[in-house]
Amino acid sequence: MSDLRLYNTYTRTVEEFHPLHDKNVGLYVCGPTVYGPPHLGHVRGPVVFDVLRRYMEFQGLKVRHVRNITDVGHLVGDGDEGEDKLSKQARLEQVEPMEIAQAYTLAYNDMCRMMNTLPPSIEPRASGHILEQIGMIEAIINAGLAYEANGSVYFDVLTYAKTHDYGKLSGRVLEDLIAGAGNEARELEGQGEKRNPNDFALWKKAAPEHIMQWNSPWGTGYPGWHIECSAMSRKYLGDIFDIHGGGMDLLFPHHESEIAQSTACTGHNPARFWIHHNMITINGQKMAKSLNNGIRVDELFAGNHPLLEQAYSPMTLRFFILQAHYRGTLDFSNEALQASDKGLQRLLNAAAQVKKLPVSDIGEYAVSDIWNNCVQSMNEDLNTPQVIAQLFEAARVCNQAADEKLKLDRENVELLGRLFDTWLLGILGIKAEEKGHESALDGVMQLLLTMRAEAKTNKNYALSDEIRNKLTALGFTIKDGKDGSSWSL
Repeated sequence: MSDLRLYNTYTRTVEEFHPLHDKNVGLYVCGPTVYGPPHLGHVRGPVVFDVLRRYMEFQGLKVRHVRNITDVGHLVGDGDEGEDKLSKQARLEQVEPMEIAQAYTLAYNDMCRMMNTLPPSIEPRASGHILEQIGMIEAIINAGLAYEANGSVYFDVLTYAKTHDYGKLSGRVLEDLIAGAGNEARELEGQGEKRNPNDFALWKKAAPEHIMQWNSPWGTGYPGWHIECSAMSRKYLGDIFDIHGGGMDLLFPHHESEIAQSTACTGHNPARFWIHHNMITINGQKMAKSLNNGIRVDELFAGNHPLLEQAYSPMTLRFFILQAHYRGTLDFSNEALQASDKGLQRLLNAAAQVKKLPVSDIGEYAVSDIWNNCVQSMNEDLNTPQVIAQLFEAARVCNQAADEKLKLDRENVELLGRLFDTWLLGILGIKAEEKGHESALDGVMQLLLTMRAEAKTNKNYALSDEIRNKLTALGFTIKDGKDGSSWSL
């Protein structure tokens, strides 16, 4: 794996990746806050880190992939103000918060299954690790970097910043943060307890009506959002691990706070690499409830959202995501999804056609060049668009060989098959989607091709041409070869 290079957000450079522990990789990815159904913005992260994991395992590494479930402590303002997101949704639906957490955790994991992402090695819940979080908070207080105020505990950002570079990950300058906080005219809930407006909550005192609360040395309450990931990543991956992943929207305050908390406990950054994927926009706009452009995943698959012209399959969505580099913005549109669907079908058709290719004694093309280019592209910061470009080259070679315009020897035909199996189906994680009518359609097509062959044998060329022309008009491609005819849609 010495050739793999990844962009490290913390250092803002592309660096060679070497596992901390021989061939074992520790990967922590921030999972969802499970207070609502999964939407389009939830999809990119699981796909990106799934491909990273698949490629590492292809290279012989063992990956412990930890992805958490946030089921408490994430407030509606993403800071320390407002109501807990799960408590609010539970109140609206008049159920227990853990019913909300369970329902939407299942919905999220079902989405991941449909997107063909490998399940995480460990999927810890924040509510199941309260003791670990309390232990970290106590250590931070003992280090002189947190303080208790009226039953809540806050991280002391200014004291921490005297000896550490707070803001390095996100590029925020502490002086600007202080100035911005000082200029705020409104008094947010609980902010008066803080020594500085930039201090963030490690533990929040629970109001009597708050549904989720636990006992702690500071009274009954619940953990802050940021401490959860620090505690769970530390428990399952150790004080320092290889990769911490997530979306760019988590850079500040979430990941910046994670680094500060973990450093306060252990003396160093918890992750050697911080990897962030960019966001999905819709027609050039960020998804927002006010714009009514937030598309749920189930709406996308069913095609029943006003912005959708049709339904799109999970594999079309996965292929669409991988056609853009993970650090670039990805703009959703019907035109882009339709183009992705056509491109994906072209590759899947080529992959299915390899087994039928004629084999020549002398080859005219080295498929190994495509393979090597795929490896080089993935090694350079997971350049999946370049891998896909190489697969389209493989499809071109496949089609030319099927039309007998290019000769491939047995070795290259077999390597072409392994290329699609390894890179399209394996590392990129594309699977041929099961459709109940496909076997019946294939049976009907084989029947028509047999009728056409019999018509040609009987020199009834008018009928033979009529069958071909009508199938072509319906969108089928018929190819005649020395071993018979084949079809594709």
